Order: sequence, then C-alpha cells, then structure tokens
Amino acid sequence: MEKINLNEYLAANEYPGRGIAVAMAPDGRQMFIGYFIMGRSENSRNRVFDPVPERGGICTMAADPAKLEDPSLIIYNPVLTLGKTHIVTNGDQTDTIYDLMSQGKSFADALRTRTFEPDCPNYTPRISAVVYADGSYQMSILKSADGNGDSVQRYFFDYPQPVAGEGHFISTYKHNGNPIPSFEGEPLRFACPRTIGDFAHDMWSSLNVDNKVSLFARVIDLDTGESGDMIYNKYDSVCSDLDDPEEPELLPEELELLKKLDAEEK
Repeated sequence: MEKINLNEYLAANEYPGRGIAVAMAPDGRQMFIGYFIMGRSENSRNRVFDPVPERGGICTMAADPAKLEDPSLIIYNPVLTLGKTHIVTNGDQTDTIYDLMSQGKSFADALRTRTFEPDCPNYTPRISAVVYADGSYQMSILKSADGNGDSVQRYFFDYPQPVAGEGHFISTYKHNGNPIPSFEGEPLRFACPRTIGDFAHDMWSSLNVDNKVSLFARVIDLDTGESGDMIYNKYDSVCSDLDDPEEPELLPEELELLKKLDAEEK
C-alpha cells in the first residue's frame, strides 16, 4: 500500500467522521496516537474532550449540558490505559476492551462481543486501536454489510513490527453523504512527522473547520513507558477557564514530558 500524506487526505475530506491514527516516530523511540471527532448536528458538535488522569485517558463531555439531547452515542471514554496498553476507540467499546483485557481476553475477543452503532441508516462503524508497550499495535473496524443493519462485518489489522516514520489511519466514514458511507478497505498508511506537536497540530489544522470538534494526541516513550497528552477543543466548555479553546490543553506533568522529549530530539 502506498503511503499517503494524511494531512492532505483529511483536508480534502469534508467529513471522515471520527478517526484514529497510530504511528511510530521517525526515530523509532516513540509512538504517536491521534483521535478526533467531528459533527454535523448541534448535538454532535456540543462536545469537548476532558482528561481522566485516574484512568489514563479522556472522556467526552457536553460543552453546554443544557443543550445535550441524546447522550447515548456521543458521551463515552475514547481513551483508557490498562497497565502499559493504550486503548482508543470511537465509542463505549473502549470500556469493553478494557474490561475484557483486564480478564485476560484479547483485543479481538472483546470486539467480537460488539457490533456497529445502531444509528440507522448510517450504522456508524466502531473503530478501535490498542498500542502495546513494545510499540506494536492493532486496529479494528466493526461495520454493517453495505448498510444492512442485520449483518455485521468485523475486521482486524495487526501491526506487530511497526516501521519508524510510518503509521496507519482509520475513520468511521469514507466521506460525507446521506446516508454516510462507511470506511472501506485497510487502514491507510501514512508518513509520520518528527514530533508529537507536528503530528497533532497538522492533523487538527487539516480537519474541516466547520465540522471538527475535538482532537486528542498522545506520545509514548518506548524506553520508559511514559506518555504525554495534548487536547484540542473547538468549543469551550461552559465551566472551562481556557482563554483559547483551540489551543492544546496539557496537564503540567505532560507538558514537562513533552519538553523533555523535544529536547532529546534536538
């Protein structure tokens, strides 16, 4: 599969929906994870990412709780950490993976208990990824059979030996539409930039300005297992004191780690 320029791909795609990108940095010492959400309706756009440090992840929250309508498919934990395993998904299957892997089950075992989202006629796919301590990773998509709500198709992709400077991207949708067509084929192979800052900023900047909502990015040091997170939110939370919601939000310890990693690369 030919490598794509992920930023150009996203810039040309009005609505890929929700997307997961996993890559190994060019130096081979770090892994990058990216997850973004987009929205077309007011309910889908009324969201922010919020850190959940006690679980090593984030949750989605209503930017304005008074405007929240149906929370069932939009409020969930996109990212959780189980030991040194990093889990990222576009729905509540994050918790399914976390719970079953905690019991010794596999990534695939967990997802075989789930199906696509019940939002007829789109039947939004469930996309998921796990990144392990050694940098290997797996991805998955659970989708309907060409819009048939009675038939699920489960696809799993295994990357046991990631290549430095490369990654893979998968999204819920192929492009905008009505109904919205599901992503097709293998995860797209893309060239990875040098730093987590470039990885996150370029991806966020490439998303459609009207439809993008939030983006999360994580850098993992493969030598130490330490990680640092970045969050971009288009819409400020009602209870937030951020001066600019489009600036990346980092916890103090995460900022220190990112400074350390950037210094080592120079």
